[in-house]
Amino acid sequence: MTSAWPEPAEPLLAGIAARLRAAGCVFAEEEAALLVEAVSGRTAAGGAAADAAELERLVALRVAGEPLEHLLGWAEFAGLRIAVGPGVFVPRRRSELLVRLAVEHLAGLAHDAGGAPAVVVDLCCGSGALGAGIASALEARGWGADEFEVHAADFADAATACARRNLAAWGGRVRTGDLYSALPEGLRGRVNVLVANAPYVPTGALPLMPPEAREHEPALALDGGADGLDVHRRIAAGAHEWLAPGGALLIELGERQVTDALALLTGVGLHPRAEEDDELGALAIVATAPRE
Repeated sequence: MTSAWPEPAEPLLAGIAARLRAAGCVFAEEEAALLVEAVSGRTAAGGAAADAAELERLVALRVAGEPLEHLLGWAEFAGLRIAVGPGVFVPRRRSELLVRLAVEHLAGLAHDAGGAPAVVVDLCCGSGALGAGIASALEARGWGADEFEVHAADFADAATACARRNLAAWGGRVRTGDLYSALPEGLRGRVNVLVANAPYVPTGALPLMPPEAREHEPALALDGGADGLDVHRRIAAGAHEWLAPGGALLIELGERQVTDALALLTGVGLHPRAEEDDELGALAIVATAPRE
């Protein structure tokens, strides 16, 4: 790295980290190293001077509050580098709970799959991080490419463009549209796992969110209405007809929303339970369809 920059690497990183720390970045040293890594080779034709100019541009944007992940072009999630960009919701580590629960549910159904591939749907997919995390975890458990299929949908073109990149390795099928209307009719009644990291921030709490989320992520990916459950009501209303017998809907939400969400999902004929991961600081609900 030393030869690629007009100054030694350690002072360079220390200076960037100091600027990031002053701007409120908690993991300033790690971010500084990632920004330098991102720039190295990006402007190879222009040499060290071009790299230095690009690095300064990225650091200035980060100091101004631009999400680190948008500057890098990726976010770390479930052991993967998930492609993201401006206008696309950045996956949070807490959502890895949904991946784990989805894989556990699929493992429990594998014995009665009848030879048909398991069907995973990532609704409100954003970057497709959940679908990619589930596919990667299934692959790591020895599932073959013919044993599962991943579908994803989101209303935003920027999101589905990212999702196509992130799910390409597993043949993911990504469509743009509003919730279930984006899904092919052939999936109706066949979905084994439906994950939906739908927006669940109450409208009144949006001004309290960190500026990098509030100012740089799409409001529709954050705003869940007055109580944060507006989109979940729409998802719950259609879940029963899309889930296979014994299939499960998995959602993420806040602690204050658990009681209402459990009642909502029970009311549409599903059997919900709450799950929590203290290490991730995450809450999720797994709502299972009756077996016929």
